[in-house]
Amino acid sequence: MGYKDIDPSVRHICALSGGKDSTALAIYLKDKIPMIEYVFCDTGAELRETYEYLDRLEAYLGKPIVRLNSNKSFEQFLNKYSNYLPSPRARWCTAEMKIKPYEDYIGDSQVVSYVGIRADENRQGYVTTKTNITAKFPFKEDGIDRNGVYKLLEESGLGLPKYYEWRSRSGCYFCFFQRTVEWVGLLENHPDLFAKAEEFERMGYRGDQVKFTWVQGRTLDWVRQNKEEIKRKHAEKMKKLEGNQKPKNIHEAFANAVDSDSTERACTICDL
Repeated sequence: MGYKDIDPSVRHICALSGGKDSTALAIYLKDKIPMIEYVFCDTGAELRETYEYLDRLEAYLGKPIVRLNSNKSFEQFLNKYSNYLPSPRARWCTAEMKIKPYEDYIGDSQVVSYVGIRADENRQGYVTTKTNITAKFPFKEDGIDRNGVYKLLEESGLGLPKYYEWRSRSGCYFCFFQRTVEWVGLLENHPDLFAKAEEFERMGYRGDQVKFTWVQGRTLDWVRQNKEEIKRKHAEKMKKLEGNQKPKNIHEAFANAVDSDSTERACTICDL
């Protein structure tokens, strides 16, 4: 895409998730669009590694990352929704804690919103009904794929977030899109957050009947009790996939094994 004809009369915003693709996009646009705004929708339920990574990115960009917060905590929203945990079919967490704060921040301004969907991806991305927001996809337009993203991160010195060693995507620590092995990663790396997610899950119980859980058909207590078996099966899957095609790094190996479980993707505004 052309960057010499950038319209200075509109706002230019790059929404960040704390993940690899949106971070690489911020790096890519840094010297191309001087007036660009960097925005992160902070749910208050992000991993500590995410906040650390954003601090490093902010230093690299030499410009503040605007941190947007909802006026309510997750606990308050959970109460509003009668303790129904968010799920792929009821993604109220994304609507309430990501999209609404972002669109409130934009207001009625004319905005170009830059989205980090890569050239090798086939998905639509963040969709809004607001007519004053125009989405742009620089990676798609400029032919930048996963390898290009890795190159941008390596050359900047930022590399990948630490959580990619045991998690395939950014987002809240209790994200319902996590696979069981990622919940095991949370248990082993942040046992306090795993316990908090268990607490939220128990709030959805109805007497002795378990109705709402983070993992479909399983409770987090089951994940805790079966963590070694979950890890064993995941290791077998990684080894098998690595035999077919050597991954470029630990994140790619982990993500390939996790993504082979399902084609379902997280919400774009969280997942980039």
